[in-house]
Order: sequence, then C-alpha cells, then structure tokens
Amino acid sequence: MSTPILQSLIANRWVGAEPGRSLHSAINGRAVAQTHAESLDFAESLAYARGQALPALLKLDFQQRAAILKALAAYLVERKEQLYAISAHTGATRADSWIDIEGGTGTLFAYASTGRRELPSSNIVHEGPAVALGREGSFIGSHVLVPKRGVAVHINAFNFPMWGMLEKFAPSFLAGMPCIVKPATATSFVAEACVRLIHESGLLPAGALQLIVGSSGDLLDRLSETDVVTFTGSADTAAMLKVNKNIVARSIPFNAEADSLNCAILAPDVEPGDPEFELFVKEVAREMSAKAGQKCTAIRRAIVPARHIDAVAAMLRERLAKIRVGDPAIEGVRMGALASKEQQADVAARLAQLSAGNEIVFGERDGFAPIGEGVGDGAFFAPTLLLCRDAFSNPAVHELEAFGPVSTLMPYGDLDEALALAAKGRGSLVGSVITKSPAIAAEAVYHAGAFHGRLHILDREAAKESTGHGSPMPALKHGGPGRAGGGEELGGIRAVKHYLQRCAVQGSPTMLTAITGEYQRGAKVQEDAIHPFRKHFEEIQIGDSLLTHRRTVSEADIVNFGGISGDFFYMHFDEIAAKDTQFGQRIAHGYFVLSAAAGLFVSPAPGPVLANYGLDTLRFVNPVAIGDTIQARLTCKRRIDRGNRPDQPPQGVVAWDVQVMNQRGELVASYDILTLVAKKQAA
Repeated sequence: MSTPILQSLIANRWVGAEPGRSLHSAINGRAVAQTHAESLDFAESLAYARGQALPALLKLDFQQRAAILKALAAYLVERKEQLYAISAHTGATRADSWIDIEGGTGTLFAYASTGRRELPSSNIVHEGPAVALGREGSFIGSHVLVPKRGVAVHINAFNFPMWGMLEKFAPSFLAGMPCIVKPATATSFVAEACVRLIHESGLLPAGALQLIVGSSGDLLDRLSETDVVTFTGSADTAAMLKVNKNIVARSIPFNAEADSLNCAILAPDVEPGDPEFELFVKEVAREMSAKAGQKCTAIRRAIVPARHIDAVAAMLRERLAKIRVGDPAIEGVRMGALASKEQQADVAARLAQLSAGNEIVFGERDGFAPIGEGVGDGAFFAPTLLLCRDAFSNPAVHELEAFGPVSTLMPYGDLDEALALAAKGRGSLVGSVITKSPAIAAEAVYHAGAFHGRLHILDREAAKESTGHGSPMPALKHGGPGRAGGGEELGGIRAVKHYLQRCAVQGSPTMLTAITGEYQRGAKVQEDAIHPFRKHFEEIQIGDSLLTHRRTVSEADIVNFGGISGDFFYMHFDEIAAKDTQFGQRIAHGYFVLSAAAGLFVSPAPGPVLANYGLDTLRFVNPVAIGDTIQARLTCKRRIDRGNRPDQPPQGVVAWDVQVMNQRGELVASYDILTLVAKKQAA
C-alpha cells in the first residue's frame, strides 16, 4: 500500500500530487504520510482570501459566525475517532490525543458560546460607555472594534496539531478574518485530516480556512497592514520571524507564544504528609509524562524548599518508575513517544547539556524499556529528572529547554529565593504555586505575576476541580512575557479583539448611535402609539422610546416596601438619624425606585416580551425623597438576533436604556434592562 501524499488547501482547492518528504510514525518509524513536492502560489492564496473569503465572512455577523463554530464543533466531534486513529502516529496516548482533539473541539464550542453571549448581531463592537466631549452633550466620543479586513496567518507547533490550530482559528473566524494555517511538518498529517473534515462539512465560506503543508515560502513577505500573524513554537524561531522585514515595515501584528521554562514552586509552608505535598509531586510527574513532556506549558523547573528536596526527589523517583512507556495501543501504557526521531535527537542533545554539573535522579539507566512491536525504531525517550543543587550558580537550567519528559529539581532557602529562581526563566507561560497559605499565594502572585502569563495556585480545595498546571483554558489568556513570546491567545472575548481594529469615534449622539448600533443618550428617539413591549423582535428599532406617566413617592410606599423586602435601613425609616446625613432627610429605597420605574414602563398583558433576565450598569444617581415625583424613559439600546434555535422559540435579546428622573429633570437612576423578545416567525 502506497504512503498517502498530504495536500495543501489553497484557494479552495487541494494541491499536491508529487511526493516530497516522508513523515514517520513516532511509535515504530514506519512511513505514514508524505508531504507534497509542489511549491505553493501564496499570491493566489492571499488574493482568494481577500477577494472571496473575506467578503463572504463579512456578509455574516458575529452571531452567525458563532453559530457556524458551534455546528463545526459538533461535526468534528461526530468524526473524532477518525482523528484519534491518525493522532496515534504522533506517539500520543489516548489521553494525550484527547487534549489535542477534544480540547480543540471544546475550544470551538467555547468560542461559539462566547460569541453568542457577548457579541452583537453586527460586525461592530462598541467599547463603551461613550464620554462627553462638550458641555452640552452634543459632542461625544467612544471606541469601536471593527473587522481588520485582512488575513490571519497561523504558524503552529508540532505538539498539538489540532488544538493549536483550532484555538487560533476560532477567535479569528469569529472576528471575520480568513485564516491561512501552517502546521509544523512533522505532525501535519493530523492537521490535514482535520482540515479535510472541516472542508467536507461545507460549513465555512470558501477560502475561510486554507492549509499549508510544507514551507510557508514567501508568504510573510506578501502580507499587508491589515493582516495578522500568530506563531507557536520555539523562542528562537519566534525571534527570527518577528523581525521579518515586511512585518516590521508594515507594522503587522505578530503574536508569539513560545516555549518557556515554566516552574512549579512548593511553598515553604507545605510539609510532608500534607495533601499539598502529594499534589506537588503528582503535578510534576504528570507534566513530565503527559504528551511525553512535549507541552509548551510543561514544568521544566521544580522549585522545592531545601529541607524537602531529598523527600521530593524520592517520591518523584518512585512515581516515575511506575510509568509504563511504549506503544499507546497497549493497555496500561501511560506515556508514548516524542513526535519524531528529530525531536528525540534534539531532546537528547539538550539533556546532555543540562546534565553537566547536575545529578540524574531518574532516567534511562533506571530500567527504561518501551514496550510494543517495532518500538526500537520509534522516538521514545525516558522520563528524566535532574537535580541542580545550586540553581543560582548554574544558568543552564534557566536557559536550556529539553522539550520532552525532562524536569529539574532545584532547592531554595526562603520564599524570596524561590521567586528569584522563578524569575530567572525570563518570562514563562505558566507557573504553579502549591501552598496552604493564602498570604503566601498573594505574595507570590504579586511578585511572580510580572514574569508569568498565568499563575496556577494549587491547594487541597482547588485540587477537586483543578484542570492542572499545563492546561490552557479558553476563558483565560494563554501566553506570557519575555522568553514566552510576549503575546496573548485565548482569554475569552479578549482573543477575538486581537483580530479586530480599535478605532476612536467622535460625533453627535445621533451619529454615534448609528455607528455603534447602540442608542447613545441625547440621540434622536422614535416614539409612536405602540408600546415598545407590544412589538416583536423584528419590529423593534434602535431608538424606539417610551416616556412614561409620573408617580409621586409617598411615605406609605417606603413603609410598604420595607415591610415586603425586610429592608428597614435607617435612611428610610429614622427621621432623626437621616437628618444628620448628607441627604438631610429620609429617602426611598433604591430598589423601590427600580421597582416603581418598572411599574411605569411595563406593559402587563401577555405579549412578545418573554422574560427579563437581568440588569446591567445600574446606578442610583440622586436620592428620591418623600413627595418627589418620578418618571422613566425606556429606549431600545441594543438588539441581538440569536437566530432560530431548535431548543427554544425564535427570539432575540433587546437591551433597553432606562433613565429615571425626578420632577426637576434630574437623573435618579440609570441602568440597562435585558429582555428576551419573541420573533413573529422563524426566519
């Protein structure tokens, strides 16, 4: 049977028929695929992305693109076993591949949810609130985020060929950018299989995702000012790509996530016998063996109180000795191979350098014998634990990374020394602090936060649900300062904003309402005979408004509200005490004002408004005294069309701007009320 030739997806067609480089199974060395030998036309690729894919993407809005991400995630989950079978050739165990495959689809689901929850049904995000730029309120300013109208180029690492691709694709697609993905060649057969499934799904606009198998050629030289480049891999390669002349000359955003010498600190308050002591050992051993240590977030430096260094070394040695290494297809195997023979040679060379002047606590000499047929031709590597007795005098342990199952123990005297050792990594993606003490945790974050993109604080309470030191989560940023690349990925909606352009806008409230798609106070409103709550979602327009009738607040209102709510705060009931305050008199409950306002603007009969599910930006601006008269203005501020979902009636979200005024025209309460509003019919 011939070895399949991988193809690139360029300008919506698959390219590649001539064999190029052979790619081998990390388990037994057999050829599993070949790259194609044909050169790619990146001028054509970019022209197609800009001319075909970009307009198609921008015909969709954030909500529609989020719905596509959700459908795509579900499509891939249904076909995940195909991907698991292919991923096994990378040397990954089922658990390793789960991180890559289901971590990738999980990220798609997460960004679909984030988009549906946090983004408008348009292509402009308003970063408010607007600020007054003049005294009379007729000239205001704010910020908007708009599509960059460029292409996102994603250059990925070999260790997570699917997750690494999808965690970048999801936010850039949501932002409306076509993507050109360049996976690391060694494991590109996994990325190609995933992209084939995505292409076969027909869910994406043509050209929204293109794939490069092999060299990226002159692609970076052809990019323009509206494009974005992201990179995951070694710090050295990141530094080289970042100074590409075209990228520098055009100020093209370049986001790097580089391998770093991450650390875990066993805090000085933890003693043998504490659950935290065992947690530290388990975390270090897990990060050494998961994905055979090929994680940009793996623990490379384990920083331990000097008095416990031998106890930790003994416990780690015992735990590492129990790890079965070999063909992941064999039951009981917990650690597979490195991704390639080249990677195996690189880790061996780095380990030789790191070993100089240090002790080997556990390694190949301790009975390393991978199990399985043909594993002698695989890329297996022994879990190796080093001990550096004086890490302040050995710079290599803070500068050299063996990107495999290798970690170094290093002792410290006090917490200041531990944090100083952590900082010697010159910037890391993640650091862990294992402690029982909230005070130590706070001190550690205060000092170490400047050197780490994420800090994982682990104790017995968090351990019940902790996802672990090495697991980036879609809701939290992934990236770090210094050696870690200085970039950011993930982080929920923050990642989407990386692919949008922030622009300050100035003008009248009416103009900014039109620009932002959100009502700005002072803009023109529309009032008609139909109550806004009697309109279906499609009938409501931004600026639809109702000025209510008035209500005078009485002492009986305050007494009754106090009796119903149980709120007998002195400001509402004690005349003498209230006179001594800044208000000089009793005032109404703020929540009574809120409730009374609802009574003024709500249309009580059954209608299109299905539910009120929250308030935003609530402020009680001025007090309401007994005898004051209040009036409310309700105005449609924002509409979000969430499409038609099978699990609920067709509906959208409407945010209403509410202003409650007193008889002097002073604002007394201000907030947004969020409602679910039914549509007339399914689209």
